[in-house]
Amino acid sequence: MVRTRGSSLAIPTLSSSSSSSPILRCTHVSEDATCGTPTWIGKGLTCVCFKRKGNYERICISLTHLQEERLTRLKHRMKVYFDASRPDHQEALRALWSATFPGQELRGLISDQWKEMGWQGRDPSTDFRGAGFISLENLLFFAKTFSTSFQRLLGKQGGKGAAWEYPFAVAGVNITFMIMQMLDLDASKPRTFVRAVFLQMLSEDEWAFDLLYCVAFVVMDKQWLEKNATYMEFNDVLKSTRVQLEKELLMEDVLRVEDMPSYGLLC
Repeated sequence: MVRTRGSSLAIPTLSSSSSSSPILRCTHVSEDATCGTPTWIGKGLTCVCFKRKGNYERICISLTHLQEERLTRLKHRMKVYFDASRPDHQEALRALWSATFPGQELRGLISDQWKEMGWQGRDPSTDFRGAGFISLENLLFFAKTFSTSFQRLLGKQGGKGAAWEYPFAVAGVNITFMIMQMLDLDASKPRTFVRAVFLQMLSEDEWAFDLLYCVAFVVMDKQWLEKNATYMEFNDVLKSTRVQLEKELLMEDVLRVEDMPSYGLLC
């Protein structure tokens, strides 16, 4: 099922109620603690030591039942392969086309029209192999939740362009894969503080992954234009985008995706 915030596509709406996990901050007195190294204290309790403003602190996140459910659902989404034979996956592709090109009829799920969106060929399903169905969900979420930003990036409306533009849709699939790697959600135990911060964000908003995707896309586009990048530099821009995201996730007082400075780029 396609997940789009506020969508009318037979998708459950996001509940306004949320159960945040408790966060404990305390001064860490040990000088030999490893910054960012997780320490386990009892079942289900993760403590991560990190450094802010010259002082070691600790954030302890005890996964609530709701948080565990959300993490399980997200992990499941990440494991779903795109299947062109499934009616719901076909419907999601059509929905993406309609959200991207309102009023323009799609002649078929295999068509040269898809190249207008930045797919590599006539059949977009071949481009989902790297990140799976969630990459389609992310694109659709972006198109429906931040339609102005989505259309601006797609067509460079109201902004400058680069000498060589990246293929929009394929870039989106790569961004999904990059975020999956950055958050390392499949690891049995948290290995980075970035993951611990994201788990807190997930307790605040079930759509945290999708929102982070939207932020990552506008950050990538901004860096692309600033570097006047070319095709051969796409991976370098993606790496610098990840660095910027990690930097913002580790900032003081960033507990929700909406708290990230680059969230302000979305409209």
